[in-house]
Amino acid sequence: MKKNVIPFLIALILLVPACLSTSTKTETPSPVTEIVIENTLTPQAATIGLTVCLGQEPNSLYPFGELNSAARSVLAAIYDGPIDNVGYEYQPVILTELPSLENGDAQIVATEIKVGDTVVDSSGQLTELLKGSRIHPAGCRSEDCAITYDSVSPLKMDQMIVTFRLRPDLTWSDGTPLTADDSVYAFELQREVKLNPFLVDRTQTYEAADEQTLQWFGMPGFIDPTYDLNFWLPAPKHLWSEFPAGQLPSVDIVAREPLSWGPYQIKEWLPGQSITLEKNPYYYRLRDGYPKLDSIQFRFIPDPDLALSELIAGRCDLLDPSINLENHIGLLQEMQTAGQAQMFVTTGMSMEWLGLGINPASYDNGYDISKDRQSFFADTYTRQAIAYCLDRQTVATSVLYGLTDVPAAYLPSNHPAYDSNLSAIPYDPEIGISLLEQAGWQDHDDDPSTPRLAINVRDVAYNTPLILKYQTTSTAQRRQVTAIFEDSLARCGIGLEVEFSSPNDLYAPGPGGDLFGRQFDLAQYALGVEGIEPPCQWFSSASIPTELNLWAGTNITGFNSKEYDLQCQTAQSSLHDDPAYLSAYRQTQILVAEQVPAIPLYSRLRVAAARPDLCGVDLDPTSELLWNLEAFEVGDTCQN
Repeated sequence: MKKNVIPFLIALILLVPACLSTSTKTETPSPVTEIVIENTLTPQAATIGLTVCLGQEPNSLYPFGELNSAARSVLAAIYDGPIDNVGYEYQPVILTELPSLENGDAQIVATEIKVGDTVVDSSGQLTELLKGSRIHPAGCRSEDCAITYDSVSPLKMDQMIVTFRLRPDLTWSDGTPLTADDSVYAFELQREVKLNPFLVDRTQTYEAADEQTLQWFGMPGFIDPTYDLNFWLPAPKHLWSEFPAGQLPSVDIVAREPLSWGPYQIKEWLPGQSITLEKNPYYYRLRDGYPKLDSIQFRFIPDPDLALSELIAGRCDLLDPSINLENHIGLLQEMQTAGQAQMFVTTGMSMEWLGLGINPASYDNGYDISKDRQSFFADTYTRQAIAYCLDRQTVATSVLYGLTDVPAAYLPSNHPAYDSNLSAIPYDPEIGISLLEQAGWQDHDDDPSTPRLAINVRDVAYNTPLILKYQTTSTAQRRQVTAIFEDSLARCGIGLEVEFSSPNDLYAPGPGGDLFGRQFDLAQYALGVEGIEPPCQWFSSASIPTELNLWAGTNITGFNSKEYDLQCQTAQSSLHDDPAYLSAYRQTQILVAEQVPAIPLYSRLRVAAARPDLCGVDLDPTSELLWNLEAFEVGDTCQN
């Protein structure tokens, strides 16, 4: 659930290096291509189980910590929900229904406010209400109706109140009933250790009305479009409350053997080898025949070649996306055609970008053309030209097997908020060259393959060659992509100096790190979020890494647009059924497409593979692979 796994969201949103676990791979052909495909799948024993192979060992099963992808897969098997993200929609699992304004479980009330109260101001920030505070009075949602508080006049502000109703048949795997108090305990725990601070700080009250009912009161002025997710993932208060909050991540019954309310429970964890799960005898869907399988074993196999060999040999039944299978798609397609395996591919909210160093950190105190790095990207024409000169379609077709598309902005084309009127900038060197010439970059020797020179380019010294440093990590995929871009940019007279770095070097913190310290020309990196809300904050001015925010933020290019900030803020403070919600998000997409703060290269692939007779697998773009594990079946009679 988006709001209760904020550590993971932050880890991703702060420029997670794609394919981090494969950073040492080279362009050497994968040895797995020499595997002889044979039908050696072992028959299932009388007790039907499933072996899921993961690309890494879980770093912890403490649900409120910074979890790796393997940990999230295991937790998906022992928890059920509490709210699933499926097909860009939220579905209640252990709640009777999602609260909404329509069903009355969510409401917005006008609340009296006085001087000194904590409120959310018109810019979305928490503040103490004082004379001069800029706020939205009750019924106001935009800057047009915002007022400056005079500290005298009576004032009411909108406050959201949301009710959540648990199923009445929920039980922890030790037989203890799961109640509303377990969710309140989880909220209090996160507040104490300062987890999920954005939502916790904007929560006035979170309390249990009875054993199955909870109520969330937001801070006055906080209009949250995802109010229906403000339910805290339950934690077993009867067991965990015996330990201080700060010690929980190191306690075995918390981090290695957590209780379950889902289809399976932890039976055994052999460090470095495997985790074995067995059926949870108190699972609320047991009487309906779920889960279908008796046991689950997770094995840890970082090497994708070995994992594929184990799939062929029948010692892995399912390969999780945490195993990097992107370089083996061709083989998996052959295996699927031959009936030897199933391949599952999807894209989601993780996207590869080419960042343009519009405003390096050295410009923060003013740009000096004689001392600072040349301002190559100040002119929008230059940024647009680079997009036209990047052969992104060949990357999508050849490197990614045509399984992803070229994005137009920061949302994938299957997202509900995607602006369908937008089209991705195509590969068109002629238009790119025309834009470069309009920006003042001239071909001085009538040789399009040599770098152009700055003849009349704004904020660039005369005769500066258009040679840009291109930085990224050294994964096999990024090396392939870089080679294609180096060739296509050269056709426009744009030269590259390519530098492949280790992830630790590229993503080093600012001010010394190239990306977070904002001291690069071109940088290829990945951005991703959990959940489905459009991440317009990726390019807001508040997300620019600076000394003031300890060099943390996704807007590493330094893009700064008041119009973009306004539209993003409007979208994030509008409810889903408010016309301003979609309108503002579409405006942010238009601005990204036109202003080009960075160039979206492709939606990243998530790849899984399974034995041919495994049924029920649904690799959804917004969910963990095992989100519906209780429905998995094995056998010739099951149907996909």
